[in-house]
Amino acid sequence: MIQKQGHWVPYELKPRTTASTAEKKSSPDIAPSDFHLFRSMAHGLADRRFHSYEEAQKWIDSWIASKDMSFFRRGIHVLPERWEKVGSSDGQYFK
Repeated sequence: MIQKQGHWVPYELKPRTTASTAEKKSSPDIAPSDFHLFRSMAHGLADRRFHSYEEAQKWIDSWIASKDMSFFRRGIHVLPERWEKVGSSDGQYFK
């Protein structure tokens, strides 16, 4: 571990360079989980307030445990189609 700006970190953090990041067709802001996991989770979170980090963590753990394997498989299987749609949308909004 090394100390950086008064904080201990497990390794030397280095800034990204153009040489280390390949140009991507899709936006770096788009995560695969945005389309399946968080979209589904948002329904359970509607009008819900947490009063502590622990309460939120407990709810998230419980929510994930309540999903069967087919939920996660379905989300994984639709990723190629979703990524293609994102890439071909040329930055335009779509549902």
